[in-house]
Amino acid sequence: MSADVVVIGAGLSGLAAARALDGAGREAVVLEARERVGGRLLSATLGDGVTADVGAQWVGDDHGRVRRLAASLGVELFPHHGAGRNLLDVGGARRRYRGTIPRLGPRALWDIFIARRRFDCLAGMVGAESPWAAERAAELDRQTLAEWIEENTRTQVARELLGLAGRTLWGTGPGEISMLHALFYVASAGDFDKLIDTEGGAQQDRLEGGAQRLALGLAGLLGDRVRLGSPVRRIEQRDGGVRVGADGAEVEAERAIVALPPALAAQIEFDPPLSEQRRELGRRMLPGRVSKCMALYETPFWREDGLSGEAVTDAGPVTLTFDSSPRDSSTGVLLGFVGGPEADEMAAMDAAERRAAVLACFARLYGPRAASPLDYAEREWAAEEWSGGGPTSNFGPGGWTELGPALREPEGRVHWAGTETATVWSGYMEGALQAGERAAAEALSG
Repeated sequence: MSADVVVIGAGLSGLAAARALDGAGREAVVLEARERVGGRLLSATLGDGVTADVGAQWVGDDHGRVRRLAASLGVELFPHHGAGRNLLDVGGARRRYRGTIPRLGPRALWDIFIARRRFDCLAGMVGAESPWAAERAAELDRQTLAEWIEENTRTQVARELLGLAGRTLWGTGPGEISMLHALFYVASAGDFDKLIDTEGGAQQDRLEGGAQRLALGLAGLLGDRVRLGSPVRRIEQRDGGVRVGADGAEVEAERAIVALPPALAAQIEFDPPLSEQRRELGRRMLPGRVSKCMALYETPFWREDGLSGEAVTDAGPVTLTFDSSPRDSSTGVLLGFVGGPEADEMAAMDAAERRAAVLACFARLYGPRAASPLDYAEREWAAEEWSGGGPTSNFGPGGWTELGPALREPEGRVHWAGTETATVWSGYMEGALQAGERAAAEALSG
């Protein structure tokens, strides 16, 4: 096969790149290892046809690219259910509250307020374009998020809440992630509140019929130029072009766009070899470990008790829950996130043990009715061969200052996409689209 550009990966970023190339009159071929499109977007079916997003799910209020794409594909958005009181189950005490901040003592509230304010100030200083070049980059990159939290908070509840947020946002323990990486991530979203808020934040809206519809719609526009079941094994750069070898396919093109997490891209053989920085990037920027667990019920019964379905808990294994019921509330769906160390513990269990542990957590938060769902589904993203984890990839200490410039820098005729390379809403669908469009523009101008 031949094309102007070959795109590796039919996740949202790769498909967006191919669509942008197509719109510019250039032919793109997309090679995807899986037998489906979407990457870390995946919709499952619970019960008699209830759609559940076991991958990326929400659309923020300022996710303009996602909103425009959804409108062009005829995919409707609807507000995430947030009415009612949230639950905080930390340190053996349970509280009900409204809004983002739970009802805590004045000392803990002040502690959290000051920590978040410092976080946002530092994120503004670091920025998302070139965090490795920030004034205090080396200092912040040596420090873990856990160390920063310990130094900048005085109450145990503040430390616990900030640590729990990290487990879901990054799928990793706060002791594993560079503080500079955490600041980059917040900067790419705008501020800390944007990441954790529902209304006005990253969890504001959902997509009717599931987020995977975006990828399916883009793939439908590209037609047979998307080849499934074709994992790429080798990329050669020769004679002013590239030759890409995949299972069952070989494509010659002027340029290639690799729209994969860095750790997966590192599994491809490159000839000539990539730079040492780029090779090291695949070993140092690692996918998070997160699982999404969904339970289906006859009704969203927790609403009868005045609860929103949103809860934060340190009792594990679930650390965060949401109401993920369908738009018409005809049935109830509880969503639970398991991330970082808790996900590692769950990975050692068999399927029955994992289900029992999650449902026990749901029952502790929402009562005995939560222990007996009509159906149950989970997705352990760290066990996905062609994802390696999620929701995004993270740098540990030293990663950004040593390797950051290699994240987006083309290697000859090879360009890099994927939400990890985004400078706006990195780690989200919005970031995936931005990264795909940027890589396509590079390929067009090269």
